[in-house]
Parts: sequence; C-alpha cells; structure tokens
Amino acid sequence: MNTIPALLSGILGYLIGSISSARIVSRLAAPQVDLSKTEFGIAGSEDRVESGLVSATAVSIHAGPRLGFITVVLDMLKIAVPTLLVKRAYSDAPYYLLTAAAGMVGHMWPLYHRFKGGRGMSAVYGGMFAIDWIGVFATSLSGMFFGLFIVRDFLVAYMAGFWFLIPWLWFRTHDVAHLLYAVAVNVILLVGMIPEMKQYLRLRREGKGGDLSEVMQLTAMGRGMYKMAKRFGLLKVQATVDDERTTEDG
Repeated sequence: MNTIPALLSGILGYLIGSISSARIVSRLAAPQVDLSKTEFGIAGSEDRVESGLVSATAVSIHAGPRLGFITVVLDMLKIAVPTLLVKRAYSDAPYYLLTAAAGMVGHMWPLYHRFKGGRGMSAVYGGMFAIDWIGVFATSLSGMFFGLFIVRDFLVAYMAGFWFLIPWLWFRTHDVAHLLYAVAVNVILLVGMIPEMKQYLRLRREGKGGDLSEVMQLTAMGRGMYKMAKRFGLLKVQATVDDERTTEDG
C-alpha cells in the first residue's frame, strides 16, 4: 500500500463525508427548523432525552419522516459514491476502505460544521454498498432479528447489524484489511454513541423509557423494526395495553 494514494483516499472520504446532508435538506425544505438541539420525552416520566447530533434522525423528528428518509439516502450516497470511485480507480489495493472509514468520521465530526454531525449509521451502510452491497441486507436484517427476537433489546437490535459486519466481511473476503475496517467502524460508532448510550442505560436502570414501541419509532430504522416486531407479534402485549388506554380515555 502506497502512502500517497492511501492518504488522498482518506482525505477525499473525510472531506465529502463532512458535507451535512441534514443541514442541506432542512435549509432547502424546512428553513424554519432548528437542528442544533433535539429533545424528546420519555413515556411515564418528566425526563427528556437530549441529542446534540445533527442527523437524519433530527430531521425526521423536526421536519417529518419523508425528509428524514431523503437525508438518509443522501448520507449514504456521499459515502458510497467516492468509495466506489476509489475502488474502481485502485482495484488492486484496499484504499477504498480508507475512503469509507474516513467518510464516516467526516459525517460524525464534520470539518465544515465545528465537528458536530450525525451518528454515522447511514454512513456505514453507504460505504458497505460500495464494499459489499449484499452485506448491507445480510447484516442489518440478521442484526434486527437477533436483537428483537433473541435478545429482545432495542439497543442490541439497533447495533447488532454493525457487529455482524466483522464476521461477515471476514467470511466474504478472508482479508485482514476488510476485517480491520469492520472493527474500526464499530469502534468509531461506539465512541460517537457514548453520550446517547449513557442516557439510554441510565433510564433503563431507573425503570424509565421502558415502552419499546415508543422508543423504536424515533428513527427511520426504528420504525422499520417496530413494524417488523408488530407483524411477528413481539409487541402484541404492548399494543393491547395501548388499546385499553385509548378505550378508557374515550
């Protein structure tokens, strides 16, 4: 691996990854929206969870799921396109892995916006579409199944797909560079999610925020998990309780 092409591939990924799709979408389609601070309540509690991330989730909460989905697509494209270009330009070297990883870092800590960006999840899958598109569906769906139906924990369901990237890329490539990329992705995600994970775990310890169905619907991915869980009856009990509450209120 030559130093200069590797460095340029990483710089390209970081600079393009630093473009904030959330800010662009909100400025063009919902200029009245302020994404600098996002809060949402917890069922059965006066507590509010704060998120300072400027992301597709923030756009979805403030401006609606349609604009949130558009933001996700743009976030994925800004990583997938440069990664694919580098992959084709240097087909004999794994420089594109540096482009994808650096793009994710740029998305989470953008140079142009005082290092205040998004979570990085859409950026990971954007890179994976260029690296191994089959893995996007294989790891995300298996992660959802593992978290929702085996462990029965929303946080695990949300993160397991990224954990599964490690065995998946090793199985598909048997290449150390791809293995290191998968490990690096998970470490970067973990570092970026530390503040939110602290809030989530604190609320769980206090017995708050236990309504899985409400928590799941805060993000586009969570809404997909929610629909899947309802289809297979995982949230049947909760739905029944909600129906009883509605009847009593009526």
